[in-house]
Amino acid sequence: MDKERMIELLNKDIEDEHGAIIQYLMHAYSMGEGEVACEIEAIARDEMRHLDWLAEMVVALGGVPSLERGTMNMAGASVPEWMTNDVGLEDGAIAQYREHIAAIDDPKVKRLLQRILSDELYHRGDFEHFVEKTDREGLTDIRGDRSDRTTQNMNRGIEHEYTVILQYLLQSYLTPNAEASEELEDQAINEMQHLGWLAEELAGMGGNPVIEHTEVDRSTATADMLRVDIDIENQVADAYDRAAGETEDTDLKELFQRMRDHERYHAEVFGDLLREEEKSG
Repeated sequence: MDKERMIELLNKDIEDEHGAIIQYLMHAYSMGEGEVACEIEAIARDEMRHLDWLAEMVVALGGVPSLERGTMNMAGASVPEWMTNDVGLEDGAIAQYREHIAAIDDPKVKRLLQRILSDELYHRGDFEHFVEKTDREGLTDIRGDRSDRTTQNMNRGIEHEYTVILQYLLQSYLTPNAEASEELEDQAINEMQHLGWLAEELAGMGGNPVIEHTEVDRSTATADMLRVDIDIENQVADAYDRAAGETEDTDLKELFQRMRDHERYHAEVFGDLLREEEKSG
């Protein structure tokens, strides 16, 4: 099999890992705090690692990782139905990985897919267990229809965080600057924390987290990447500062201020990297 076809198959796997991450996180956030939610978030982190490994393999083969979001099934009126849908998503992933393993003859790629397949088989068993467990424990959807200035600010924050997670990860894969790559990945992980904090808080207060992103910058030169990132970090830091000033909820105010400080730190780190990049020519 030629490299172009392998890249195509791996990008399909990336897209479906992306879809699984969002589906599982939404299910975890929407059922509130508890053991099952924590276990599902851990599964989502496994899928994030899969996406990372697959993206690195695509770059090693000379391709560009896809940012599209693949298969999802967000239907279901009850938590046990969600878990049944998650079993189905894992069934699809298992079938697809087996198909790609059989089709690809590159031993290194085949080995990676076999490693990921072993996780998916385990995840399927977890979700089968969660169908029964969530039914027995009577877990329900904690989201509500609250819609006000505060919930709007939080969903705007989620949209930003999701966008820059994708943006920083893509940049970390594509930049030839090793230091910048490491920092971009590190800040993407911090943005993942922000998204989780916002989504959990929003669901807990009777709102409905909307995990959608805006356009992702696709600059290819490291300096251009960093300039865009500095600008967006400064903008969102100001937005979080305004949001903190608009709420009377002490805990939420502290959350907005904490994320504001993180974003300002990101801008400063990216500024240092940009100066070094410009100095090196």
